[in-house]
Amino acid sequence: GREMAEIYIGFVDTPGLFAFLIRKVIRQRYVHVVLGFDSGLEEAYSVGRRFPEIPLIAGFEKEDRQRILNQFPTAHYQICSICCTDEQKNELKLAAEEAYKNRMRYHYTVLGLPFLLIGKAFYQKNHYTCSSWLARTTQEAGVYEWDRHFSLVTPREVYQAMGKDSLRGELVFEGRLEELVHQGSKREWRAALSGALYR
Repeated sequence: GREMAEIYIGFVDTPGLFAFLIRKVIRQRYVHVVLGFDSGLEEAYSVGRRFPEIPLIAGFEKEDRQRILNQFPTAHYQICSICCTDEQKNELKLAAEEAYKNRMRYHYTVLGLPFLLIGKAFYQKNHYTCSSWLARTTQEAGVYEWDRHFSLVTPREVYQAMGKDSLRGELVFEGRLEELVHQGSKREWRAALSGALYR
C-alpha cells in the first residue's frame, strides 16, 4: 500500500589503509554505506568485504555486525532513517534478497575506481561499489532520484543525500559499533514498550 515505511542507511567509518585511501579521495570519514531494514541494522546489506579483514575481496554481503565488531571494535557508525512507502521498502527488500541469493556473482568494481576519480560513468555488469549499488537500488525503487549515473555516486554523495544533515535523513544512531550492538537489546525492549503505548 501507500502507507509510510522506513529504510535505514548506515554510514560506516572503518579503520585500515584501504578505508584511509578512500577517505582521502572522498574527503569524508564515512567510507562505507549499508542499506538496512531496521534501525539496528540487524538486517542490512551492502557491496562490501566478504571477509572484514580483507578489503579487496568484496561482493554483495549481508552485514554481520558481530563479525565486523570482532574485526573493527572501534568502527564508527551513523544510522539514518529515510521515509518511503511500504511498496518501495518491499521492492528494496526483494532487490537486496535477490542480490544476496546471487551474491557470488557480484563484485567490487576495482576497475571502476579510476573512472570514479575522473568522474566518468563506468559500469561493468554486476560490479559495484557500496554506494553505487545503493544508488542504483534506491533509484530503481523510486526512493531517491540521484543527479548522476549510479556508478558515480560515492559514499560522500549518499551521505549528503541521506545523512543526518540532509533533508531526507533522520538520525537514529551515532556512535561506535559496539554501542549499537549492545544497545540492541535495550532498543528492542524500548520499541516494544512504545509500541504498547501508541496502539
